Amino acid sequence: MDTPDAHLGRDLTLYTIARLALVAVLTVLLVLLQVPFLVALAIALVLGFPLGLLIFRGLNARVTEGLAARGAERRAERERLRAELRGEQPPDEP
Repeated sequence: MDTPDAHLGRDLTLYTIARLALVAVLTVLLVLLQVPFLVALAIALVLGFPLGLLIFRGLNARVTEGLAARGAERRAERERLRAELRGEQPPDEP
């Protein structure tokens, strides 16, 4: 069974590396254009946020779906545990 959060760790790692690589590439390009390093890094960070969302849209969607699925699982488990602590019979799982 392949749930959206089955590969969440891999997708999150890839997304993080891709965003950092984008900032690095932008920084290098700006430094090559004779922009001071710290200024280039600051500009790359600011430009990297919206560009990363646009360029890595598919990967972002997979990470978001995985995080939502993981959150839903955690909420369901928390409700099951709370019901158990109250002495209620947990609902049958599908």
